Amino acid sequence: MCKDYVYDKDIEQIAKEEQREALKLQASTSTEVSQQQYSVPGLGEKYPTWETTKPELELLGHNPRRRRIASSFTIGLRGLINLGNTCFMNCIVQALTHTPILRDFFLSDRHRCEMPSPELCLVCEMSSLFRELYSGNPSPHVPYKLLHLVWIHARHLAGYRQQDAHEFLIAALDVLHRHCKGDDVGKVASNLNHCNCIIDQIFTGGLQSDVTCQACHGVSTTIDPCWDISLDLPGSCTSFWPMSPGRESSLNGECHLPGITTLTDCLRRFTRPEHLGSSAKIKCGSCQSYQESTKQLTMKKLPVVACFHFKRFEHSAKQRRKITTYISFPLELDMTPFMASSRETRMNGQLQLPTNSGNNENKYSLFAVVNHQGTLESGHYTSFIRHHRDQWFKCDDAVITKASIKDVLDSEGYLLFYHKQVLEHESEKVKEMNTQAY
Repeated sequence: MCKDYVYDKDIEQIAKEEQREALKLQASTSTEVSQQQYSVPGLGEKYPTWETTKPELELLGHNPRRRRIASSFTIGLRGLINLGNTCFMNCIVQALTHTPILRDFFLSDRHRCEMPSPELCLVCEMSSLFRELYSGNPSPHVPYKLLHLVWIHARHLAGYRQQDAHEFLIAALDVLHRHCKGDDVGKVASNLNHCNCIIDQIFTGGLQSDVTCQACHGVSTTIDPCWDISLDLPGSCTSFWPMSPGRESSLNGECHLPGITTLTDCLRRFTRPEHLGSSAKIKCGSCQSYQESTKQLTMKKLPVVACFHFKRFEHSAKQRRKITTYISFPLELDMTPFMASSRETRMNGQLQLPTNSGNNENKYSLFAVVNHQGTLESGHYTSFIRHHRDQWFKCDDAVITKASIKDVLDSEGYLLFYHKQVLEHESEKVKEMNTQAY
């Protein structure tokens, strides 16, 4: 029905056999066998299958026991040394290294460098970073090479000034995306949705914008790729707050108390129709004249990992300040009401909440939270990460301490990272398999 591919064991076996024969043929016809023999266009992964050697079989025979994940499991929990106002980088690194599918990709050694200068490849450094953080070494890691590469590839972040963690996240994803493709010239892809690198597979979503002409009601639709969603907060210079005063809502398990704004409120405001006004008339493609219009944003395609950015730092002509408004956010999030397919549930800009969407594809679980303490001029970043099921830890540069779910949900919140639930079970199984080697 959805035209997606369905896994088939027989076809997969045929593909493996054909790939093996193609590799043999290429190796026999090539005068110089190099790593390129494993990169056969159209034949799947860019790495060879693992054929167990005799020494490896003997090693497995001597070590038949497998290590299982227990509640005291600490591999992956490793602090990062602050190299001089680099807490903004450390908290994002902790969030990325605890992103389930990204972790599985790098710990499975699936990265194959496409860069002309591998020593400048940020993806190679991230691969090395994953190995370091999951090595079992309890001493804090010094991410000096990562900082050096960031300074090289994102020069606006160079220096020892305090930087914005959100800005670093977007810059890091952009450089990782380019280096996955072997692009070192700083060009941005014209359409990220056409890229199949691991970064875009995990983080890229599709944001749909519908502009409706108020005269003929014609709709112009565009879909743009996005890596995160930036949300306005009450107390900012933007208007239309609160969205629903005195209204209680149980969507996403949030308790909407009077005076408390929730993540759902912010998403509701983000996806509500907005009247563009007489000063922003557009030329309607249907009636061929400049008319007033309304604009509505919805999610056309959800990413595997959804990142929400609260606009806490306000820069206006009148003032620069930090908005400290507390936003309640849930452990589990259902994005179904904010999908483009759910537009018909909206009437007069108000969301008609479904009693039970029943669509597990749109449900997410919280796995990381980045917080900022302090003011706009002087502050410090920390992060909460979910290590295993409901075990949470606070990462404060080199210091990692156990945290409760209440600590996480009571935090101010600057960046929220959610992972699709439908992939969570498989990812936890892969994590358990990966840890068997330790």
